[in-house]
Amino acid sequence: MKDARLSSDGAFASQQLPVMRQVAALCHRQTQAGVEVLLISTRGSGRWIIPKGWVITGLSDADSAAREAWEEAGVTGHCDTRRIGSFAHAKHHKRLGRVMCLVDVFPLRVTEVAESFPEAGQRRRVWLKPDEAADRVFAQDLSALIRGFSTVADRVVARKA
Repeated sequence: MKDARLSSDGAFASQQLPVMRQVAALCHRQTQAGVEVLLISTRGSGRWIIPKGWVITGLSDADSAAREAWEEAGVTGHCDTRRIGSFAHAKHHKRLGRVMCLVDVFPLRVTEVAESFPEAGQRRRVWLKPDEAADRVFAQDLSALIRGFSTVADRVVARKA
């Protein structure tokens, strides 16, 4: 992403795209080998990303992120109400065409992984060490966010235990 500054009309200054808001869950778990982060494939290109989607009316941002984690990745757990960062990505919107999404990210400590979930046949999922996950995602600012999470992951996991 070249320029993430917003213009006064809510468009990205460098691309003049409408800006919309989404939420995401940075799903993580503690294993004997250390902290792992969950990535899922996108439905279109198959690129690796974290579960994300639109804020759901009637739910908090964190609860919306947790719902996306269930629908897209089949995981449940404790979703922190404090966001740990954000990233931007371009997306095609049914009504508006190409838009820029600003995505607030909430850490979700996974306690259950289901085999059957709403988008099970449409996505792949993989558990990786944070640095490996950061290498696989396409969005550079998401990669940086995951790398930053890896430096505090042990404290986040310990705080939730």
